[in-house]
Amino acid sequence: MHDNNNERLLLLTAAEADRRIGRVRQAMLDNHISELLISDNANVYYLTGRVFRGFVFISLDIDSPIYFVRRPASLTGSNVYAIRKVEEIPAFLSSLGLANPTRVALELDTTPYSAVSRVMAAFAMPELPTNGSPVMRAARSVKTQLECDEMRRSGAMQTLVYKNIPSLFREGMTDIELQIEIERELRLRGCLGQFRVSGPEMEIFMGNVLTGDNADAPSPYDFAMGGAGLNPSLPVGADGSLVRPGMPVMVDVNGNFTGHMTDMTRTYSYGPISDATALKAHALSIDICHAVAEAARPGVAAADLYNMAADMVKAARLEPYFMGHRQHAGFIGHGVGIEINEAPVIAPRSRDILAEGNAIALEPKFVIPGIGAVGIENTYLVTDDAAMECITLADEGITDLC
Repeated sequence: MHDNNNERLLLLTAAEADRRIGRVRQAMLDNHISELLISDNANVYYLTGRVFRGFVFISLDIDSPIYFVRRPASLTGSNVYAIRKVEEIPAFLSSLGLANPTRVALELDTTPYSAVSRVMAAFAMPELPTNGSPVMRAARSVKTQLECDEMRRSGAMQTLVYKNIPSLFREGMTDIELQIEIERELRLRGCLGQFRVSGPEMEIFMGNVLTGDNADAPSPYDFAMGGAGLNPSLPVGADGSLVRPGMPVMVDVNGNFTGHMTDMTRTYSYGPISDATALKAHALSIDICHAVAEAARPGVAAADLYNMAADMVKAARLEPYFMGHRQHAGFIGHGVGIEINEAPVIAPRSRDILAEGNAIALEPKFVIPGIGAVGIENTYLVTDDAAMECITLADEGITDLC
């Protein structure tokens, strides 16, 4: 019987889905993986354009993925099968003429142990499966044209919000009060609110607003800026500090308007900042972004870009404040897209090599003790043979909130 409530599972065009599947297949070949079972929300979204509870099965021996759906059960389409539990999948594969794969790779970086154990038992795996997370990380690191366009849209909307931040400020505000107004503005303009992070090591709400010495409070996370937060259960970000005259206010908030997010930081102040070191550091942050954007071409090593930035900081004698003061972050940039922490990583020991289509958030920031955090962050797209394209276009100077 036809159910009028049914809807097609695949929200991507066939051509777009093929491009993304093609990247996954190539990464599988590069990693010597022949079968991959995917359940992570971000990866499911990448492959289908939606999030559902279930699995995507990809095999190099068959032309198309197979979609096993638990919820919502109304999803339909080619190679879409409703299941109640993972134990049903081997029988489905057998009915399709596929031998039970005992070497299927799983996303071990994000799949809980209990779920891995169930899949191993269902597929009669003799040993721990191969980790398929690097396959998806590699595939997603190079964006398709559609993904780049969605990120440009997110960047444009995020820029509009940042330009409007001075109108949201009122004298006597605390950092959290200002952040709440910024979050409201973001949501009213269509921000999805979700700051999607891969893995269990980082937690954040909709971003950080940091003023004064709170920017120097160490966080358990590998962030350039910390912040004590409002409660030890989420020890990062605004802590209720009053926004005082002459202190920088660093804003690093959510740019997820399309499912593919941008990452942007700008520095504001309540009245002019007079500290010479802070002003020098902010100007250097802008210079680093421009220099790295010019040098970042396909084939360039990410570690070389980090070293370029580090050399500029050393020449300016600002090393004690670079990427933190009491606690330093070990990178100056990271991939961004569906999640905020994607490949490549711009770090001194990174093995990543840039490729056309990489999306990189570059954030050479500084913390000046007794003053606060300064610097910028932009999201860039690596182009074919020119400087990176900046897609977060708010003014890079220190903007007065008055």
